[in-house]
Amino acid sequence: MTAARRGGKRVGYIRVSTLDQKTDRQLDGIQLDKVFTDKASGRDTKRPELRAALDYLRDGDVLVVHSMDRLARSLPDLRKIVTELTGRGVVVEFAKEHLTFTGEDNAMATLLLNVMGAFAEFERTLLLERQREGIAIAKKKGVYKGRKPSLTPDRAQELRARVAAGETRAALAREFGISRETLYQYAFR
Repeated sequence: MTAARRGGKRVGYIRVSTLDQKTDRQLDGIQLDKVFTDKASGRDTKRPELRAALDYLRDGDVLVVHSMDRLARSLPDLRKIVTELTGRGVVVEFAKEHLTFTGEDNAMATLLLNVMGAFAEFERTLLLERQREGIAIAKKKGVYKGRKPSLTPDRAQELRARVAAGETRAALAREFGISRETLYQYAFR
């Protein structure tokens, strides 16, 4: 366990992939000053609490993450985050792997970051492959219905009318609880 430098904070980052997954086991029993928690996929770094944590961290702080795959599922994203943080004087600590990165890391630390990060990326690829196989089998059996539509037909019609009336798309997306990409799919079909 790495202590924060004088005046620094120990900041935790927790991520689970779905809303019904529990965060309890991550960072349990680890003393932290502040914790940021995302319930989102790790496929990219566009996660609100990750962004907030990265903005919050300062020189002398320690970012504590349960494991590398909780921070990022892609090796380039993992390396970018760790390099960016250590470059700002933030120490990055992975509890499960017992690895700490300070920016003054040796060749072995760099190798471990790359190897362990590659395993996290490989695991995600296997998961997606199994998911595609399962969907293909379910489609053959006629039991796969696909994802439920984000909006009912009535809500979709209301959305299209309000876009046509000139309301801002960002405000509509927030109000309807959908992404702007989904808004465009409904509004311009």
